[in-house]
Amino acid sequence: MEKGLIAIGAGIAVFTGFLTGLGEGTVAAHACDAIGKNPEAESKIRSTMILGIALSETCAIYGLLVSILLIFVY
Repeated sequence: MEKGLIAIGAGIAVFTGFLTGLGEGTVAAHACDAIGKNPEAESKIRSTMILGIALSETCAIYGLLVSILLIFVY
């Protein structure tokens, strides 16, 4: 394949990391708002937030893996 197209594909794959960062920031902001409104539910909110962030982080890791494979394998 042509190296330019592979580089574009790798850049698009890495872009998922940027979007994941935006999503994780939004989740953390809303969790802080929820804890501020309801401090008694802090442990439940925090555990749900960590689970959601961990699941969204897998998308960024897969994007990084795809970009590394595109750059070094093809």
